[in-house]
Amino acid sequence: MFERLVERGRPYPCSGRPDLMDRRPLAPSLPTLVRFAAATDELAGLRGQFAAYAGRWGTKAVAEASRQLLAVFEEGADGEPAPLWRTAALIRPPALVAGPGTASGLALDLPVRLLDREVGRRGVVRFEEFDFPATLTHEPPRRFLRGTGLPEGGFLFRLDTDLPLRTLAEYHDENGDDAPGAVRAGHLPAHADRLIRLGRLVEDNGPVVDGATGAVLNWSEPDSALHPLNTDVSTLAFTLWLLHREHAIDEESDHALTSETYDQLAMTMTQVLSAVDPTGTTTDADWHYWTELFQDEAGGVL
Repeated sequence: MFERLVERGRPYPCSGRPDLMDRRPLAPSLPTLVRFAAATDELAGLRGQFAAYAGRWGTKAVAEASRQLLAVFEEGADGEPAPLWRTAALIRPPALVAGPGTASGLALDLPVRLLDREVGRRGVVRFEEFDFPATLTHEPPRRFLRGTGLPEGGFLFRLDTDLPLRTLAEYHDENGDDAPGAVRAGHLPAHADRLIRLGRLVEDNGPVVDGATGAVLNWSEPDSALHPLNTDVSTLAFTLWLLHREHAIDEESDHALTSETYDQLAMTMTQVLSAVDPTGTTTDADWHYWTELFQDEAGGVL
């Protein structure tokens, strides 16, 4: 991020560009701009002034890191940092909410009741053993769906509440042409009987979990195609939590994040997700649902 900001040029709008004269400067001076960018990179790498956060996880670490980064920006900008920096201070620290999975056997160990605190206990669905298809043989996602669960509804996601959960093959057998964006059975993936449908995303997409590996994929009904979505159900839950957090923060700031810095917000959301869950977000990925969705300013998903 540091290099990109410096390459953009002066910290103040250029007098030779009248179209930039009304824009707030990124920083009051070039040294301050460099200091702000360095602090942001230090948080991302958990080094320098943020080295003490290495190995710390949870909502308390998120809140403390956010306050510390925002203090750096406010001190260098007389209490009024540009929206870019305020966005960084609010959106980047949530990457600290969950540590690497050790107890769960998944990519992340989410804090207990993290989703409950964010969306409300009644907004989280936890499953029972009888809810799982026989082809969900991978134990870690079974434990996660029983103990942690997933939000029933959100800004972009709706959980299938027609329990028990069904495989993609069963879902299409039951719904046929009535399924959203229905496809012919011959266009389903060869292993559709072990892909467990979790719910619906916008534009006839939906997350499915591979019952044998625990990987979470996006099934596109219109394209009859599977693409990597998240590493597993723990990082899917983190993504849904991050989206809910972003919406809450944006509402608290009277929509300053999305109205003033949408491009930077989309970039920051992608960077945070990539740091926590690189599945589908690497530069060699040909298409990734979350990345495309974050960048869709016209669709207003953030």
